[in-house]
Amino acid sequence: QLRLVESGGGLVQPGGSLRLSCVAFGFNLDSVAMGWFRQAPGKEREGVSCINSVDDSTWYADSVKARFTISRDKFKRAVYLQMDNVQPEDTAVYYCVAEHGRRCKLEYNYWGQGTQVTVSA
Repeated sequence: QLRLVESGGGLVQPGGSLRLSCVAFGFNLDSVAMGWFRQAPGKEREGVSCINSVDDSTWYADSVKARFTISRDKFKRAVYLQMDNVQPEDTAVYYCVAEHGRRCKLEYNYWGQGTQVTVSA
């Protein structure tokens, strides 16, 4: 069964750091692109970052560039999102996503259940 399970969300102060993890059960990480989306209250869902399996190249939304880092460990079947210097506008539910094909996509068929990240003093 193909499923994604996120962990690592929580409450963090502005300027702090948090690392989200996602385990991809049933997936071969050599053949899927993976990434992260987020949805803040009252806002549309937006892509945050993705990583290609062909060469580990990455993409980031402008709002998180130089602050967030995506990585993957194919042996652990996991993808991570290291979030540094977080800001209140980063508050959202973060979703891990995956899709067959080795390059980042605009749309993904596989979604995790989401993990809440709240940035507040």
